[in-house]
Amino acid sequence: MIPFDMRAMGEIVLVISGASGAIYGVRLAEILGSDVRLVVTGSGRITMAHECDGLTPEQLVEKTGAILESNHDIAAKSASGSAPIDAVVICPCSGTTLGKLAAGIGDNLATRSAIVAMKERRNLILVPREAPYATVHLENMAKLSGWGATIIPASPGFYTLPKTMEDLIDFVVSRILDHLGRDNDISQRWTGEEIK
Repeated sequence: MIPFDMRAMGEIVLVISGASGAIYGVRLAEILGSDVRLVVTGSGRITMAHECDGLTPEQLVEKTGAILESNHDIAAKSASGSAPIDAVVICPCSGTTLGKLAAGIGDNLATRSAIVAMKERRNLILVPREAPYATVHLENMAKLSGWGATIIPASPGFYTLPKTMEDLIDFVVSRILDHLGRDNDISQRWTGEEIK
């Protein structure tokens, strides 16, 4: 059962890169389902298998109905400025991917899709998961934010009093969905009544 209103919208390119936190991308794919064009980098495939109990991109596509595109195919639909793509989300976003984007390098489908999102003024959401951030990462995030990208660090809040790891994951995924314009109720919202 899908826990929120799936409004009629275009496709979303979801890139899972090699940073730790593959579960955030996997959970986002589970929720968005067939609206996703999934791109998994080589490092992302390794991290996904390690952190998600052996899960492969092919298994995730089978489970969600997403469309898997090869990261080597820069002619894929996700790389096109004329294709009806609403947004590109890189979740998690590695420091290497941040660096390439900040330098304008689109050398694979993951980075090419993001560069196209910027040139077409599409929604580009980057979800870094480093701790701590190196100065170069912070500078690259500031540069990309200045160019219109939304940076959503994989930093869950605790004011919802999470009880499980899934609660923590859904907090971050809910914020991503908010910035995609997708209504959702997978995480508790702050009402202002919590501490009165």
